[in-house]
Amino acid sequence: MHEAKTHLSRIIERVERGEEVVIDRAGVPVARVIPFVRHVNRSAIGSLAGQLDLSSDWDSPETNAEIAADFGLHE
Repeated sequence: MHEAKTHLSRIIERVERGEEVVIDRAGVPVARVIPFVRHVNRSAIGSLAGQLDLSSDWDSPETNAEIAADFGLHE
């Protein structure tokens, strides 16, 4: 534990490179430091460019009616 406190910066650097670090007290594991998984920000315009393929009728009245019916809504 003392070593982890002393070398916290080095431990964080290792974790940032993808390594998992186990911290122990008197030889007994007490904590695991793992990389934080960041989620991709999908709110930007164009963030799905080239990854999404919509059919030509994706917003047709027929498709909208089918979706509404699936959710018990009636237009």
